[in-house]
Amino acid sequence: MEEATHIPLWRAQFLAEPEEVSALRADVRARLVEWGVQEVIDTAQLCVSELVSNVITHVGRGTPASLDLSLRGARLRLEVWDPDSRVLPTLVEATEDAESGRGMTLVDALADCWGVDLHRDGKATWCEIVAVSAAPHAGGVGGARVARAEKMLSSYSAGRLPSGPRHSRIGALATEAAAIDLISDLLHWLRAHGHDADDILDRAQTHFEAELGAAPGVS
Repeated sequence: MEEATHIPLWRAQFLAEPEEVSALRADVRARLVEWGVQEVIDTAQLCVSELVSNVITHVGRGTPASLDLSLRGARLRLEVWDPDSRVLPTLVEATEDAESGRGMTLVDALADCWGVDLHRDGKATWCEIVAVSAAPHAGGVGGARVARAEKMLSSYSAGRLPSGPRHSRIGALATEAAAIDLISDLLHWLRAHGHDADDILDRAQTHFEAELGAAPGVS
């Protein structure tokens, strides 16, 4: 079964050479300024540097590769493709003064999630970063809550959510299923600790409706 693809908003093809890293960082900055998600520029640039350097070091200089950037809701996705599916990035322990081996450890610390998708003609190493300003109503309470929920769902689902657009039917169903699992587990936790789960649900609903009513432009 062919895996779902993540349609890029922007793509750059390059040869894996050290001098390409700074050019790609500049391209990433320009795109994120254009998309209005400046708050994640530094994090995105660091992740791109490490993902590209990983190809240079472990696959080989001069390897044809590509960088995809896409924004879906509040999630910025960076994806570096290379043609070698045999060499997979891994997390390794590195000392503070180590000169190498810390690339994916840094990506793991900076990004909300990361992974590797294997294809017939190579692999795509990706990571995702929550961009709060890209969420609906990012300036108010709803935007902050949406961003927090995105991060919780991503962590809770442990990669089970599809990498394609969330507005697709499969993506929407998977997201709803993960949200239901998360809410159900919270209700079980409340009950196990002596709380009235129904009362908590009622209070949460009242709080949610009050915040919606207070939001600008909502009647």
